[in-house]
Amino acid sequence: MTKIKYVVLLTSLLVFLSSCRPEQEATAVSVEKIAADLILNNGKIVSVDDTFSIHDTIVVSDGRVVELGDASLLDKYSATTVRDLQGKTLIPGFIDSHTHIRGRPRRYIELSEVGSIAEMQDLIRAKAAELGEGEWITGYGWSEDELAEGRKPLRGDLDIAAPNNPITFTRAGGHSAVVSTLALELANITDETPDPEGGVIERDENGVANGVIRERQEIVGTLVPDSTYEELIASLEINLGDLLAKGITSITDASKRPDEYAMWEELYAKPGVNLPRSAIQFQWFEPEAIAELKARVGDGNEYLKIGPIKIFADGGFTGPAAFTKEPYLNQGDYRGYLNMPEEELVSLINEVHDAGWQMGIHAIGDAAIELVVDTLADALTRNPREDHRSYLNHFSMRPSDATMEKMAQHGIHITQQPNFTYTLEGRYVANLDGWRLEHNNPVRSPMDHGIHVAISSDILPIGPLVGIYAAVTRKGMSGRVFGADEAITIEEAIQGYTIKGAYLGFEEDIKGSLEPGKLADMIVLSKDILTVDPEEIMGIEIEQTYVGGNLVFQN
Repeated sequence: MTKIKYVVLLTSLLVFLSSCRPEQEATAVSVEKIAADLILNNGKIVSVDDTFSIHDTIVVSDGRVVELGDASLLDKYSATTVRDLQGKTLIPGFIDSHTHIRGRPRRYIELSEVGSIAEMQDLIRAKAAELGEGEWITGYGWSEDELAEGRKPLRGDLDIAAPNNPITFTRAGGHSAVVSTLALELANITDETPDPEGGVIERDENGVANGVIRERQEIVGTLVPDSTYEELIASLEINLGDLLAKGITSITDASKRPDEYAMWEELYAKPGVNLPRSAIQFQWFEPEAIAELKARVGDGNEYLKIGPIKIFADGGFTGPAAFTKEPYLNQGDYRGYLNMPEEELVSLINEVHDAGWQMGIHAIGDAAIELVVDTLADALTRNPREDHRSYLNHFSMRPSDATMEKMAQHGIHITQQPNFTYTLEGRYVANLDGWRLEHNNPVRSPMDHGIHVAISSDILPIGPLVGIYAAVTRKGMSGRVFGADEAITIEEAIQGYTIKGAYLGFEEDIKGSLEPGKLADMIVLSKDILTVDPEEIMGIEIEQTYVGGNLVFQN
């Protein structure tokens, strides 16, 4: 047989055999792909599941994660949108389990980025020119640690800029304020006015009120005229939306009144609005109003719901007014204050517990922490409640080991702010010393005792990457390391800002990690947060934010 005839015969045989393949094999090639809404692939997808598994591809439909895996998922699914992550890291969206977001009126000045008293005065002059004489000027966010002058602004500094406008500027953290002379006069505060219960009217060496009021700044603040509903809701929408650029997809907003919930409802019902999911805490001033609201909204929904009850045990460190076991550094016998008489605080905690509510209790000083834990433990012993999940906000001073053991025994949790170690470094150094200074805002020790520790911001600052950086490095703004034995790993810090925050909200089954069936709340980072030098953590940018699989922010 010639070579040409052999080739022809072989070719014919192959064609014949191919036509005789089993039908099921031919059908397998043409199987239709499963429809999906979104596929993100070619990335480092950090699930934050029990094993901290890493994947290449994630599939999303109807706002929830369908499947995670490797690039072969592209052969299994066909999505409306497919995006190449180009090797970038994707993690669950941050859950800020304790923060404060509010609408701001026209009279308000944002002071968090102000670098000097002189700059503050320029802003005051501009606002006074805009509003006119006699109008109140308010603001929030200054910190003496970040001002070029290295001191607090005082009433005289405000008077120079706008002598004919009453002014009240709240310090970052919310536990003190500086007010102008006109504001003091309108509040009938003189040099002889006694300190309000639980607060301090600061005075200079001659006994003259210098304009700074600690913890009870509402004695002036209540005089500020109410803002209009329209300006507040418009500002609230902007301020909530800004959180998406920080990678925050869920928050617990601490300390609202029941009548404020309607504004949030209206905002979240607005078509096309992009906002993080929110749980709203109320203070126990109006239990009947809270009960009525709960009866109306029930459990809310995946975007807006009622959260725990907020209780203030003591003050903060920006005053300082946190209630401590030992006196403050170089301040005589001064140990700060409880926010109310001890008997009243104990009664309040028991009342809220017996009413069946979860609590988020502000406790900063070690004396306040130990009192709150003892009270909660006694309440749970007297009236056991399964899975109550009540927790302490802040936990800024490390209490005794016995107290932490009691917390673990009774399931008392923490939402901690490691970012305080960074931004409030100057306040701690000025007011604490020795072991208690080094162990400010402890994270490792309560975790080692078996306490569930979430991480949140309390707006000092809001950006989660500052808290993660401080939790991992234990560094203040100066670069000083405080208590390296309280540091945690980057994986633990990410868990604190994701799945552990979800747990405090009874939502660990629907968010906080990227697993099939959970909400597709996730963020894309500019750098690999798991491998980057810790000193670069705060420089990581949020490139994309997704809520329910929808792209709501892109850098």
